[in-house]
Amino acid sequence: MVRAALFVLALCVAAVAGAQQVPAKPAPAKPAVTAKAQKRPAWAELTADQQMILAPLKSDWDSLTPERRRKWIGIANRYPGMSAKEQERVQRRMQAWAKLTPEQRRIARENYKRIAKQRAEQRQQLAERWAEYQALPPHERWSHVPPPGNPPRNLK
Repeated sequence: MVRAALFVLALCVAAVAGAQQVPAKPAPAKPAVTAKAQKRPAWAELTADQQMILAPLKSDWDSLTPERRRKWIGIANRYPGMSAKEQERVQRRMQAWAKLTPEQRRIARENYKRIAKQRAEQRQQLAERWAEYQALPPHERWSHVPPPGNPPRNLK
Protein backbone atom coordinates (compact mmCIF):
# COMPACT_ATOMS: atom_id res chain seq x y z
CA MET A 1 0.00 0.00 0.00
CA VAL A 2 2.82 2.40 0.89
CA ARG A 3 4.58 1.52 -2.35
CA ALA A 4 1.45 2.33 -4.32
CA ALA A 5 1.09 5.64 -2.49
CA LEU A 6 4.72 6.47 -3.24
CA PHE A 7 4.22 5.74 -6.92
CA VAL A 8 1.12 7.93 -7.11
CA LEU A 9 2.88 10.67 -5.15
CA ALA A 10 5.84 10.53 -7.53
CA LEU A 11 3.46 10.85 -10.51
CA CYS A 12 1.73 13.84 -8.93
CA VAL A 13 5.01 15.55 -8.09
CA ALA A 14 6.14 15.01 -11.66
CA ALA A 15 2.90 16.44 -13.00
CA VAL A 16 3.17 19.48 -10.74
CA ALA A 17 6.81 19.97 -11.67
CA GLY A 18 5.92 19.71 -15.36
CA ALA A 19 3.06 22.16 -14.95
CA GLN A 20 5.38 24.64 -13.25
CA GLN A 21 7.96 24.17 -16.03
CA VAL A 22 11.03 23.68 -13.88
CA PRO A 23 14.15 24.01 -16.05
CA ALA A 24 15.40 20.55 -16.96
CA LYS A 25 18.92 19.32 -16.42
CA PRO A 26 20.45 17.71 -19.48
CA ALA A 27 20.19 13.94 -19.36
CA PRO A 28 23.50 12.14 -18.92
CA ALA A 29 24.86 10.51 -22.03
CA LYS A 30 23.79 6.88 -22.37
CA PRO A 31 25.87 4.23 -24.04
CA ALA A 32 24.89 3.50 -27.61
CA VAL A 33 22.56 0.54 -28.04
CA THR A 34 22.37 -1.28 -31.33
CA ALA A 35 19.29 -0.45 -33.38
CA LYS A 36 18.19 -4.09 -33.34
CA ALA A 37 18.47 -4.41 -29.54
CA GLN A 38 16.72 -1.08 -29.04
CA LYS A 39 13.64 -2.21 -30.97
CA ARG A 40 13.22 -5.57 -29.19
CA PRO A 41 10.72 -6.67 -28.28
CA ALA A 42 8.75 -4.80 -30.89
CA TRP A 43 5.03 -4.13 -30.37
CA ALA A 44 4.22 -6.71 -33.05
CA GLU A 45 6.19 -9.35 -31.11
CA LEU A 46 3.88 -9.06 -28.09
CA THR A 47 1.05 -11.53 -27.69
CA ALA A 48 -2.49 -10.34 -28.34
CA ASP A 49 -3.16 -10.40 -24.57
CA GLN A 50 -0.05 -8.34 -23.84
CA GLN A 51 -1.00 -5.82 -26.53
CA MET A 52 -4.51 -5.51 -25.09
CA ILE A 53 -3.21 -4.96 -21.55
CA LEU A 54 -0.45 -2.57 -22.61
CA ALA A 55 -2.62 -0.67 -25.13
CA PRO A 56 -2.19 2.71 -23.35
CA LEU A 57 1.56 2.45 -24.07
CA LYS A 58 1.30 1.54 -27.76
CA SER A 59 2.09 5.01 -29.10
CA ASP A 60 5.18 5.26 -26.84
CA TRP A 61 6.39 1.67 -27.23
CA ASP A 62 9.04 2.45 -29.84
CA SER A 63 10.60 5.11 -27.62
CA LEU A 64 10.86 2.85 -24.54
CA THR A 65 14.19 1.30 -23.66
CA PRO A 66 14.41 -2.50 -23.71
CA GLU A 67 14.60 -2.44 -19.90
CA ARG A 68 11.34 -0.47 -19.64
CA ARG A 69 9.69 -2.74 -22.21
CA ARG A 70 10.62 -5.81 -20.17
CA LYS A 71 9.22 -4.13 -17.04
CA TRP A 72 5.88 -3.48 -18.74
CA ILE A 73 5.79 -7.00 -20.22
CA GLY A 74 6.34 -8.37 -16.71
CA ILE A 75 3.35 -6.36 -15.50
CA ALA A 76 1.27 -7.62 -18.44
CA ASN A 77 2.24 -11.21 -17.62
CA ARG A 78 1.15 -10.79 -13.98
CA TYR A 79 -2.04 -8.96 -14.96
CA PRO A 80 -4.30 -12.05 -15.47
CA GLY A 81 -3.59 -13.20 -11.91
CA MET A 82 -4.60 -9.86 -10.41
CA SER A 83 -7.98 -9.13 -8.89
CA ALA A 84 -10.38 -6.96 -10.88
CA LYS A 85 -9.61 -4.05 -8.54
CA GLU A 86 -5.85 -4.45 -9.06
CA GLN A 87 -6.34 -4.68 -12.84
CA GLU A 88 -8.37 -1.47 -12.82
CA ARG A 89 -5.66 0.26 -10.77
CA VAL A 90 -2.94 -0.90 -13.18
CA GLN A 91 -4.92 0.38 -16.16
CA ARG A 92 -5.53 3.78 -14.51
CA ARG A 93 -1.86 4.16 -13.65
CA MET A 94 -0.73 3.06 -17.08
CA GLN A 95 -3.03 5.60 -18.71
CA ALA A 96 -1.78 8.34 -16.37
CA TRP A 97 1.83 7.35 -17.09
CA ALA A 98 1.21 7.39 -20.85
CA LYS A 99 -0.08 10.97 -20.59
CA LEU A 100 3.10 12.23 -18.91
CA THR A 101 5.81 13.92 -20.94
CA PRO A 102 9.25 12.30 -20.99
CA GLU A 103 10.45 15.02 -18.58
CA GLN A 104 7.58 14.36 -16.18
CA ARG A 105 8.36 10.63 -16.32
CA ARG A 106 12.01 11.30 -15.55
CA ILE A 107 11.02 13.43 -12.55
CA ALA A 108 8.58 10.75 -11.36
CA ARG A 109 11.30 8.09 -11.54
CA GLU A 110 13.74 10.30 -9.64
CA ASN A 111 11.13 11.07 -6.99
CA TYR A 112 10.29 7.38 -6.61
CA LYS A 113 13.96 6.48 -6.17
CA ARG A 114 14.47 9.30 -3.66
CA ILE A 115 11.39 8.33 -1.64
CA ALA A 116 12.28 4.63 -1.73
CA LYS A 117 15.64 5.44 -0.10
CA GLN A 118 13.98 7.11 2.89
CA ARG A 119 13.55 5.37 6.23
CA ALA A 120 10.32 3.43 6.75
CA GLU A 121 8.89 5.97 9.20
CA GLN A 122 9.56 8.83 6.77
CA ARG A 123 7.78 6.92 4.01
CA GLN A 124 4.88 6.21 6.38
CA GLN A 125 4.61 9.93 7.25
CA LEU A 126 4.64 10.77 3.55
CA ALA A 127 1.91 8.20 2.88
CA GLU A 128 -0.18 9.70 5.71
CA ARG A 129 0.29 13.22 4.34
CA TRP A 130 -0.66 11.94 0.89
CA ALA A 131 -3.84 10.40 2.30
CA GLU A 132 -4.66 13.73 3.98
CA TYR A 133 -4.10 15.55 0.69
CA GLN A 134 -6.30 13.06 -1.19
CA ALA A 135 -9.07 13.63 1.39
CA LEU A 136 -9.16 17.35 0.55
CA PRO A 137 -11.91 18.55 -1.80
CA PRO A 138 -10.49 18.93 -5.36
CA HIS A 139 -10.74 22.73 -5.29
CA GLU A 140 -8.47 22.88 -2.22
CA ARG A 141 -5.79 20.45 -3.38
CA TRP A 142 -3.68 22.71 -5.58
CA SER A 143 -3.58 25.44 -2.95
CA HIS A 144 -1.51 23.04 -0.83
CA VAL A 145 1.18 22.42 -3.46
CA PRO A 146 4.34 24.38 -2.63
CA PRO A 147 6.26 26.26 -5.31
CA PRO A 148 9.43 24.54 -6.55
CA GLY A 149 12.31 24.69 -4.10
CA ASN A 150 10.13 25.45 -1.07
CA PRO A 151 9.42 22.89 1.63
CA PRO A 152 5.82 21.60 1.69
CA ARG A 153 3.36 23.21 4.06
CA ASN A 154 1.84 21.16 6.83
CA LEU A 155 -1.51 19.88 5.59
CA LYS A 156 -3.08 19.83 9.05
